[in-house]
Formats: sequence, C-alpha cells, structure tokens
Amino acid sequence: MVSTILPVLIGYLLGSISFSFLAGKLLKGIDIRNHGSGNAGATNTLRVLGKGPAIAVLLLDAMKGVAAVWIGSRLSGGDAVITVLSGVSVIVGHNWPVFFGFRGGKGIATTIGVMATLSFLPALLAGIVAIISIVITRYVSLGSLLFTALLPVLIWFMGHDVYVFGLSLLLFLFAWIRHRSNIAKLLKGQENKIGAKKNA
Repeated sequence: MVSTILPVLIGYLLGSISFSFLAGKLLKGIDIRNHGSGNAGATNTLRVLGKGPAIAVLLLDAMKGVAAVWIGSRLSGGDAVITVLSGVSVIVGHNWPVFFGFRGGKGIATTIGVMATLSFLPALLAGIVAIISIVITRYVSLGSLLFTALLPVLIWFMGHDVYVFGLSLLLFLFAWIRHRSNIAKLLKGQENKIGAKKNA
C-alpha cells in the first residue's frame, strides 16, 4: 500500500511547487497569476519577468516531471502502473497546486519531463515539431498542442508500453482542456505571440 500511495502523493506534492509563482514573488514581489495571461507557467514568466527566469522555470518544471517518474519507479520497484500514475500526479499537482490555492499552470513543461523520461524518442520527435511550429508561428500554445497531439500517435506507432500510451492520451486531454481559451483565440487570430506583451 505504501509503495502504491507514497509515490503518487510525492508526485503531487512535487508538482504543487509552483516555480513561476515563486519567481514572481522573489524577483518582483508579485503574484504572477495576477499579471500577463494569469497563468503560472514558463510562457507567462517570459512575458512578465523575462528570458532568464522563464528558462529557469521551464527547466525546473520539466525536472519535476523527471523526478516524479524516477521516484515512482524506484519506490514501486519498477511497477509500470505506479510509475505512470506518478507522472499523472505531478502534472495534476502543477495544474492544481495544493500550496497555491489550486491555481497553477497548464502543465506542458512538466509533461515534457514526464514523457521524455518514460518515452524519450517520441517525446523528442514531437518536441522538434513543436519547436519548429513555435519558431515559425511564434505561438507557444500551438506548439504545446501539437506536442501533446503527436505524442499518442508516435507512441502507438513505435510500439511503446500500453500504459505510457494511455498516459499520453490522458495528457493530451489535460493539455487541450487547459488550453481551451488559447484554442479559441488561435481560431480567431487573437492569440498572443511569444515576445509580445499582453494587453492590460
């Protein structure tokens, strides 16, 4: 029981550490969720705090995903289900953090960390497509959506573990639900491009 519940709990608590929120407090004394897009993630950190903090937040959020999967695997003795559940829990924690009133980010950087640990090649290929998309269009949200949409397809065709495939489908749903306002803006041509300041 401990080896089942503990890794998932640790994953959630790890995810609940909002590095974007902490960066806002430490660097400017603000709640970053009250500025820019209102999202506690790397993209809004870039918009509000600049490149350095944004890169740090991106890497730290991704490392939460890596750490949660590693801890889940170690504590469960390599159990595939528990390892995958640890990956789910860290993203849930990031999106709905217990330490910050359940108002978090959209989970893409943490998803990258989780999926790169569980299924590196599909995550790499999907990441390359996402980066190319962001470079061409300057829409981070579009790149994020493409990344999560491509993952299940690549994992399926590369014959990876069924539990990892199931996780990729779940994370696809997570991402698209969390980005529903971005999707609406993309369809209307009103989405903010990277490097642009969000209007007040």
